[in-house]
Amino acid sequence: MESERRSMLSLSGFLFPHLWTSAHWFLLFVCLWTLVSGSSYKQGDPVILYVNKVGPYHNPQETYHYYRLPVCRPKEVRHKSLSLGEVLDGDRMAESLYDIRFRENVEKKSLCELKLTEAEVEELKEAIEELYYFEFVLDEIPIWGFVGYMEESGFLPHSHKVGLWTHLDFNIEYNNNHIIFANVSVRDMKPVSLDDVPGGTLSVTHTYTVHWFESPLTVERRGERLRDFSFFPKTLEIHWLSIINSLVLVVLLLGFVVIILMRVLKNDFARYNIEEEAADDLDQADNGWKIIHTDVFRFPMCKSLLCSVIGVGSQFLTLATGIIVMALLGMFNVHRHGAINSAAILLYALTCCVAGYVSSNFYKKIGGDRWVWNIILTTLLFSAPFFLTWSVVNTVHWLSGSTQALPVSTVLLLLAVWVLVGFPLTVIGGIFGKNSAGSFDAPCRTRNIARQIPSQPWYKHSIVHMTIGGFLPFSAISVELYYIFATVWGREQYTLYGILLVVFAILLSVGACISIALTYFQLSGEDYRWWWRSIFSTGSTGAFIFLYSVFYYFRRSNMSGVVQSVEFFGYSLLTAYVFSLMLGTVSFFSSLKFIRYIYINLKMD
Repeated sequence: MESERRSMLSLSGFLFPHLWTSAHWFLLFVCLWTLVSGSSYKQGDPVILYVNKVGPYHNPQETYHYYRLPVCRPKEVRHKSLSLGEVLDGDRMAESLYDIRFRENVEKKSLCELKLTEAEVEELKEAIEELYYFEFVLDEIPIWGFVGYMEESGFLPHSHKVGLWTHLDFNIEYNNNHIIFANVSVRDMKPVSLDDVPGGTLSVTHTYTVHWFESPLTVERRGERLRDFSFFPKTLEIHWLSIINSLVLVVLLLGFVVIILMRVLKNDFARYNIEEEAADDLDQADNGWKIIHTDVFRFPMCKSLLCSVIGVGSQFLTLATGIIVMALLGMFNVHRHGAINSAAILLYALTCCVAGYVSSNFYKKIGGDRWVWNIILTTLLFSAPFFLTWSVVNTVHWLSGSTQALPVSTVLLLLAVWVLVGFPLTVIGGIFGKNSAGSFDAPCRTRNIARQIPSQPWYKHSIVHMTIGGFLPFSAISVELYYIFATVWGREQYTLYGILLVVFAILLSVGACISIALTYFQLSGEDYRWWWRSIFSTGSTGAFIFLYSVFYYFRRSNMSGVVQSVEFFGYSLLTAYVFSLMLGTVSFFSSLKFIRYIYINLKMD
């Protein structure tokens, strides 16, 4: 089957990335094109409708198998072979009883008759009251609808009505031999009331109608039709105001760093770079960042951990850029999160070499000699927290019977990706990084005895710097962050990847600028402990992102329940951690570049 071929291609790409020649990339392109174009049919050919999952409308990550509800099902349930992305998206597709044939209309055909027990009626009522929706899949096209109907009216007396939709009207558009679009409706139909069921049992007959309509869109353009219609709301607009606000912030920060700070540095250079014959007279008056030139390049404590942080941060910078570029190239189906999930896993495994190289290279430069421990620490810095978070979330899903719980085969596959691809690439990158590392080449000599750091005013303490350094980058992305949360944790569809790339560049630019400014203020106070401070000052943006996620959960979303809450806060905390690593890395290298610049241009004996 075509789906099996795509699944095998996907699995082979994960297990054997080194075999991905140009021919394999061509096959992947053909596979992705098949997902967009769909299958070709002839008049009367059967079109399989897969039932997939159900779940509360306001809890996107809480999904269950469709056949978990008391609905029409075949005697022998046959599941579709799924790709890795579909499994990660919680899909569990199974063949349905609907008999749909290409370009053949069906008028109110019986699907099955069910005699619901009292417990099954209560189960359906509970699902409808929680706004359960269902998802079907027809020729790779997702179809959504609500399981039932609920009405609340009046106060005294209060009216509460619950009804089950027992008839579905399928509307399918086609062009030549291809299906372009499909949806389901319940218009002009009355639901079967589940209130006050006599005798505790209820007999229902499920029926369906199929109508075919010719579409002017060709199969190459069917993606446009999928984007035009969605069961979920589409309120995302081109939010230029937030982009302009962020750009203004970047311009102001760049103006501050380039104009004001450089002007201050010019005065500092003029004051410090004096003639040798006058230096002896003014030596006692030296203060500021010049006087700590023998300590500013003193290597910090926990060198291996610092190098691991900047190594993993560099990896995620590469990973984020790659995902955004792939999205810009249209490689993701906006209706399915699984494609993004599988691409992220593949890119994470392949970019592990970046983490190993950067970490080991810088560790060797600053005099580290336990490079094996450094590689192990680098590979565990993200994978260990991720595995712990995923274990808790997956266990909760498993206990609740959710389809988001990964099967054992998928867990073993992901473990194999990490063991056979991710970890070896980290080691290989570490070896190359260690062997290609030169000397640190500090522009100033470091003396053996560390200089005493004077008492600092309150506004130069690390907490203040972390607050300022975290809030400014967060403010640059706060508006865009809402739309991203609404896409990942809501029902919106984010397709403005060009704007996302601009905002990502703005975030990195603001982080770099504020890091340089804060580092200068720290050095001016004769505090040379900038290494870890530079990472924490801007890396604290992750804390603001997590605080925003708490605000979003309680004030901007309707999510509820243990399953959704555990997943939301678990992965939000992990996301904040990733942002801390990325921005901390940008902050560190920006500060390092700035410090090298000012001390290279300082005349010293």
